[in-house]
Amino acid sequence: MNWAWLRFDFKELLLKYLLHRSISIQIAIKPVHAPENSFSATFLLASVLLPCISLVSSANNKTDKLALLAFKAAITEDPLGALNSWNHTTDHCWWYGVTCGRLHSRVTGLDLRDLKLSGSISPHIGNLSFLRVLMLSNNSFHHEIPQQVAHLHRLRVLGLSNNTLEGEIPRNLSCCARLTWLRLGGNRLVGEIPFELGSLLELQILALPVNYLTGTVPSSIGNMSSLEIPSLNGNEVGGKIPRVLGKLTKLKIIGLGLNRLSGTIPPSIFNLSSLTVFDIGGNHIGGNLPANIGFALPNIEIFTISSNQFSGAIPRSMSNATALVLLQVSLNKLSGNMPPLDRLNKLQILRINYNYLGSGGYGDSSFLCSLTNSTSLFFLDIQSNNFGGTLPECISNFSVTLSELWLTKNQLFGTIPRELGNLVNLERLCLDQNKFSGIVPLVLGNLHNLVELDLSHNKFSGAIPSSLGNLVKLARLHLEHNNFHGRIPSCLSECRSLV
Repeated sequence: MNWAWLRFDFKELLLKYLLHRSISIQIAIKPVHAPENSFSATFLLASVLLPCISLVSSANNKTDKLALLAFKAAITEDPLGALNSWNHTTDHCWWYGVTCGRLHSRVTGLDLRDLKLSGSISPHIGNLSFLRVLMLSNNSFHHEIPQQVAHLHRLRVLGLSNNTLEGEIPRNLSCCARLTWLRLGGNRLVGEIPFELGSLLELQILALPVNYLTGTVPSSIGNMSSLEIPSLNGNEVGGKIPRVLGKLTKLKIIGLGLNRLSGTIPPSIFNLSSLTVFDIGGNHIGGNLPANIGFALPNIEIFTISSNQFSGAIPRSMSNATALVLLQVSLNKLSGNMPPLDRLNKLQILRINYNYLGSGGYGDSSFLCSLTNSTSLFFLDIQSNNFGGTLPECISNFSVTLSELWLTKNQLFGTIPRELGNLVNLERLCLDQNKFSGIVPLVLGNLHNLVELDLSHNKFSGAIPSSLGNLVKLARLHLEHNNFHGRIPSCLSECRSLV
């Protein structure tokens, strides 16, 4: 066949597609005289549009009902009987999980979340041409995501999270041009993140966490001008964080943790003042944190760079990020003294463990006093650093919500301040592998919620306090490698939870 004599009337077709993305379009192929050099452009346009065009006849209510029955036929287990109402005796618009439009009674929504359904997703789902919402999360759907989902040109929300779906993400999902939510996390998807998804200009949430995706973060993500949440945590994505993320001014959350990313954080990321969550923990990313980070990210609530290769100091401006709730910089190569964090009034979790912070000097631990303003703090972990000095008495002003205090493996010395006994909600107190000395104060017996107490590998002396017998919830007690003497208190038998 002489292809130069055939072409699609693409000008009209393209106009119809852009104006009526979900309308079934009949394509007329008609022979015309066309210049030879116009064929390549025509073919290129065809390659873009053809995957997004459904060659189907006009649909109606009956089409929707048959599509739903075909969907049910692919369900192998329905232990809750959710689809019992799906039968010929009842109007399909009254079936469980089905929503219909008022005007034409066409199916616009299918919400079957959390129903313990098993089976595959029927390709007939693509016949629900008026569907706007498809939610099948938290079930046991398996096999691949059918390519026919791309026929749902009106689709706004696609939620398939937490199933056992396999195969690759269909590239033709880009045909669902009105998508605002795309949630495919918690499956067994493989392959690369399709470059074509960059054409989803209305997409706000791209959630693909906990799969087996490889390749890189496609640069086309920079085209998603409406994107607020890209979540790719828990995959095997490599390469660098694309600089184009800095163009997406509506970003609120960046979730790239637990991948194989390398390089440094693009400086443009720190221009995104709208960011509330920044998680790149568990990668191979390095470099220094910018000096103005606390001013550049004024709305940041969660900042996680743990398990990477960052070096340098924690900037003093970090205290200006007053919305911080969680700050995790553990397992890096950070050094220098800790800056005051007195403005982080909302801080709940601080993990700076496994770095090279501190100098071993007397004033290293003074930053702890700045945390007394954090009235919601419940988890503090500074273990495996180089902090020196004594424990300041100001710790008595720590939040009463503090449940875990990890000071292990530093160079702290001196005695345990009696004020530590005021932290009555502590569940774990780990002071091991330091240079503490003196006697263990009786007030530790006031910590009735302690599950773990570790004082090992220090220079404590005197008797083991009998007040420890009050710790009836205690499961782990470590006192080895000290200078205790005398008898083991018989009252420890009251600690019936000890393992």
